[in-house]
Amino acid sequence: MKINSITDTITNAIFSPLKSWAEHSPGNWNILIGSGFVLLVVGLILTFVFIKKMGKADERTNQIALKGSLCTLYVLIFCDLLFPKEYMWQIFFL
Repeated sequence: MKINSITDTITNAIFSPLKSWAEHSPGNWNILIGSGFVLLVVGLILTFVFIKKMGKADERTNQIALKGSLCTLYVLIFCDLLFPKEYMWQIFFL
């Protein structure tokens, strides 16, 4: 009997229906890719705005940038644990 970890259970509960929905038709697949691209563009715009609001680099802004980088690292590690790796590469290369 195979024992699944909590991340496998969460991954199967969330992403298996999403994968089957996306593979159901090309329109659904395009919606998934398009929404991911929109989220990427929004993230880039917000990053640019926050960098402009921080101003010139000094002791204060260096600390803010380091804390932001640490939060980004935490989110990246969390997403690496949560998201399925089998078919995410397929989405990345498309």
